Amino acid sequence: MTGVQDAYRQVSTGFGAAVRAVTPDKWDAQSPCEQWKARDVVAHIVAGHRRVIAGVRGGQPEPLAGDEDLARAWDDASRGIDEITADPQALATEVDGPVGKMPAGQLIGRFVAVDLLVHTWDLARAVGADERLDEDAVRIAYEALKPMDAMMRQPGAFGPRLDPPPGADLQTEFLYFLGRRA
Repeated sequence: MTGVQDAYRQVSTGFGAAVRAVTPDKWDAQSPCEQWKARDVVAHIVAGHRRVIAGVRGGQPEPLAGDEDLARAWDDASRGIDEITADPQALATEVDGPVGKMPAGQLIGRFVAVDLLVHTWDLARAVGADERLDEDAVRIAYEALKPMDAMMRQPGAFGPRLDPPPGADLQTEFLYFLGRRA
């Protein structure tokens, strides 16, 4: 296994658990993301995964069908990223990322994993699942995001940073940094 694969698996396991916790009546539950229901959170993650997979393997990302089984789509997309993280050549493939071309391994380790971690909490909160995030993953993501604070506040990214309550734990501090109220 690679370090990227370890990091990806660490956060994808949590997201997978949140997806499995979604009961049929919870797909339309409101998430902490103002414009998104639980289904939109999963669709966002699947679409992002499919973009990376297509970037590495070639071709266009498969669009999410309106009636697609989101849990199955997540499983397939997650398996695709996991396969990429096991292949050194795939990890080195240059793909389009949020700040330009970069190796797929860097995109997955720095951006995909962080997005997945944050949206794990969003999905869990929406559907009443376990909201605890992996503490090591939170620590790594928080340290990586702090220097990008100003960039993250651009429209369409994260909301304004909030002041966490006194004595907040690391996860709560991280979520407030991202503009979420835990």
